[in-house]
Amino acid sequence: MAALRVIVLVIHIMLTVGIMIFVLLHAGKGGGLSGLFGGASGPIGGTSIVQKNLDRITIVAAAAFAVTTIALIFIYK
Repeated sequence: MAALRVIVLVIHIMLTVGIMIFVLLHAGKGGGLSGLFGGASGPIGGTSIVQKNLDRITIVAAAAFAVTTIALIFIYK
């Protein structure tokens, strides 16, 4: 059980850092940091392809974060 705690906790921490980075990369009104990494390719259907992919990655990371949070609740109970 101790190994499971460590594994889930490490994944949880990695997801936390990842979500912070992904949110900071999102473009705001001023273009955001994502423009530095190819986000300035122009809008396609309202948002760029980079923004759409960044949205998907952020959503998956947030869902995984929620799952690890619930898992940690049951592990430490």
